[in-house]
This record gives sequence, structure tokens and C-alpha cells, in this order.
Amino acid sequence: MRIFLGLMLLVVSAGAAWAGPLDNPGAMKSMNCAACHGASGQSASDTMPILAGLWPEYFKKAIADYAAGRRPSPEMEPYAKQVQLLGVDDLAAYFGGLKREPTSAKLDSAAVERGRTASASCAACHGPRGEGDRAKVIPDLRGQPAGYLRNQMLLFKQDKRSPGDERLKDIKALMRTMPDETFADLAAYFASQR
Repeated sequence: MRIFLGLMLLVVSAGAAWAGPLDNPGAMKSMNCAACHGASGQSASDTMPILAGLWPEYFKKAIADYAAGRRPSPEMEPYAKQVQLLGVDDLAAYFGGLKREPTSAKLDSAAVERGRTASASCAACHGPRGEGDRAKVIPDLRGQPAGYLRNQMLLFKQDKRSPGDERLKDIKALMRTMPDETFADLAAYFASQR
């Protein structure tokens, strides 16, 4: 009996040691996300956000907003609804538990420096380097692809991102004061941060 119990204990402990990346409940559910956001949420595209390392609270809010049409996107709305059906908590925990590998896109150093100067107006909400504020569900911008960040700023300026959301009126007002060219510089700066 002791030998049997010893073997069972060995098998159970070895099973935990053999756990791989696909054993996470959200890993298999994330396969549809990989088509646009890359394997393990590490987007290689300049226009798709990196999901790895997103705070679960922010991920769940974004999915809820896409699914409800509060953040209009004909591409994301059906996928957001699917994520809700599959288990948004599992996917949020999965992506949140991954280490973000910052964008590998080459950035113009002059744009990064111009963006560093222009970013002072963003620091009140996003912090001096774009680290965000988890308690307020303000996203961490560091290392996200510059093209994605620039496009989001343009959507805020045009009130096409979360239209009518009172919580975002200040950022939209700020974006309206900036020339569109500044967004590329800000995006380069935040993309360069680690």
C-alpha cells in the first residue's frame, strides 16, 4: 500500500511539473485572438494592440465595451461577444499573466524625442512614461505598437472611440487641441517605453 501511495504521489507531482503553456484555461480560448493579436497576445502588427500583459480589469472593460457597441468596431464586436461566451475571466487572466514583449517596430528617434516633450499633457492620467493607472483602469501604453496608439488618439479626437462616454470627455478635449502630426510623435514615445 505504501508503494502504491508513493507512486500516486509521484504521478500527481510530476503532472504539475509537466504543465505547459496550453494548460492555462485561457490559452486554448485565445486561439481566435492570435489571428490578429499574435501568438500569446504578442502582436507583430503595427496596428494591432499587444494583449500580453494587459491588466485583467482593462481587458474585461474593453471586451464589454466592444460587445455592447460602446466602443464601435465592426471587426471586434463579434469577437468580443465570443470572448464573453468562452469566458472573459479566463482570457483576461491568461493575457494578464503573460509578459508583454514591447513592439519590435523600428521607431524614429527624432519622433520619440518630440513625443517625450509632448507627453507632458498625457502624464496626469497615463503617468510620465505611459505606465497607466490600474486602480482607475487607465491602460499602460508602454511598448504598444505606435500605429495602434496613433490610430486610437485619432479616434478619441474624432469622438469615434467610445462616443458619448462622459468619463473620456477630458481626453477627447485634449486630443482636439493637438495637431494630428503630434499623435505620431506621442505614439513613437510611448511605444519606445519599457
